[in-house]
Amino acid sequence: MGEPAAQSAPLAGLTAIVTGAGRGLGRAEARELARLGANVVVNDFGQPGRDGSGEASAAPAEETAAGIRAAGGRATAHLGDVADFEQARALVQLAVDTYGQLDILVNNAGILRDRMVFSMSEDEWDTVIRVHLKGHFNTTHFAAIHWRERAKAAGGPVHGRIVNTSSEAFLAGSAGQPNYAAAKGGIVGLTTSTALALAKYGVTANAICPRARTRMTEDVFAGFQEPADGTLDVLAPEHVSPLVGYLASPAAAGVNGQLLVVHGGMVAIAERPRIAAKFDAPHEAFSFDELDAVLTPYYAARPPNETFAAAEVLGLKHG
Repeated sequence: MGEPAAQSAPLAGLTAIVTGAGRGLGRAEARELARLGANVVVNDFGQPGRDGSGEASAAPAEETAAGIRAAGGRATAHLGDVADFEQARALVQLAVDTYGQLDILVNNAGILRDRMVFSMSEDEWDTVIRVHLKGHFNTTHFAAIHWRERAKAAGGPVHGRIVNTSSEAFLAGSAGQPNYAAAKGGIVGLTTSTALALAKYGVTANAICPRARTRMTEDVFAGFQEPADGTLDVLAPEHVSPLVGYLASPAAAGVNGQLLVVHGGMVAIAERPRIAAKFDAPHEAFSFDELDAVLTPYYAARPPNETFAAAEVLGLKHG
């Protein structure tokens, strides 16, 4: 299925970094940003295993960048591990050296090492937290320095956009992914903190929870068949990338510190946790019996296994 022609180029003259862009979601996002006019630095570590195993290779990043150039866009490939502080610095510097400045950062790179919490090793925990959470921090740190310096030199706000990748595993829980769910929750916290810190410089930071058929989700969506009639797969990454393009654009200047769920032609805006109920102690402090009297019946009346997620929005069922 061919891509629709762009009606405008809202990202013309802007430069973007997309991490983990050699395959899947990152590749679709890099292509969309280029289609909208951006220069794109395509980052990928190129390891063949979705658990981060195997030898690093420049081939996936080079292939995505070459495809963008073949379509008339501008793209540069970068082989690097964003969870390495100095390699993240070099990635941001490459964008600045190649295109003059950085305007958009899309953090997408990640791996999976799934295990139940009672079976997970220390290395399986540390590695996933490192790639997802530290990787998001590292690139954000150096991009933030760049934008702060530019804003000071300009004497006012600049165009800066961060789009981070969280997950419904954080929103609704994922029993076999305590490392991944924790990392994705941390990314939301990093995003909202960054949004507050950089707003005065003209920079926004938002997070998305995408659902798409990629190498990382091949087991999750194994039961969902791709359409045979040539129509766009409901789980295609191309359903996610337009939202990334919008959040990267000047049109989204008023969108900051937000969490959005996106898949299959749907975008849902997630609210921050709100107080669902409140109980006041009859005296200076609660006793055990007083807490038992108010909390036990309250939770008994709620659905079993209820999480923070809006299940009706996410299309999930209580287990």
